[in-house]
Amino acid sequence: MNVEQILALFDQEQRRDVEFSDVRREVTPTVVRQVGLYHPESAIIYSSLTPDNVEAAIRAEIAYFDHLGHELEWKVYAHDTPSDLKDRLLTHGFEAEEPEALVVLDLESGPVALFQPVSHDVRRITNPDNLGDLAVVHEGVWQEDFTILHERLAYDLQQNPEDIGVYAAYVDGLPVSSAWIYFHEGSQFASLWGGSTLPAYRKRGLYSALLAVRAQEAHRRGVRFLTVDASPMSRPILQFFGFQWLTTIYPCKWQGKQR
Repeated sequence: MNVEQILALFDQEQRRDVEFSDVRREVTPTVVRQVGLYHPESAIIYSSLTPDNVEAAIRAEIAYFDHLGHELEWKVYAHDTPSDLKDRLLTHGFEAEEPEALVVLDLESGPVALFQPVSHDVRRITNPDNLGDLAVVHEGVWQEDFTILHERLAYDLQQNPEDIGVYAAYVDGLPVSSAWIYFHEGSQFASLWGGSTLPAYRKRGLYSALLAVRAQEAHRRGVRFLTVDASPMSRPILQFFGFQWLTTIYPCKWQGKQR
């Protein structure tokens, strides 16, 4: 497949059709929503808009999520239409976060290095009681509360263990890096998330080890593509292992009228 074909398949499988356990998927004539079930955080992950209907659609989504009392992330992809969608959202009060690169790896042509045995102390977490190890890493790296992520991961480990693989890397018995992977029934894609290492333990190959473990699991399960919403820090490592840039994502946040 070429890049355009992969991007079209991604839009279908990972934006229009994808479902997660902590959100309710809602499809309207113009957008695909992910409405938070257990938390007041929702997202629009796909839109099909024109210059004629974009303003009305933005106003309608703001009204919808304000009525719910939810914060909203509208994930704008560089190839979405109209081409000025992000700028229009900003004029309506959305706030732009740092852009992310959507990168993809075709596991059928992945580098040999990604499939070598991993020598680091990487452990798969299957018991929700052990998710505190991920909290140590997440809060240490991002200075963000881990509660919502903890609840989501715990739920999936208990209710949908076949859809997720959660991993942590340890040094001297201490959790210092973590990441997880989501598998999506009927999809050729698996998505990689987390990928965080405490600053004092970077440049030791821990991120790469967690990447390799998840890639090997995906390959064993017959997945064709891995995707990552990559930050500027992780993108060079991913590109080293053969990930290709597909498009750029512009997360736009609406905090609601309560601000």
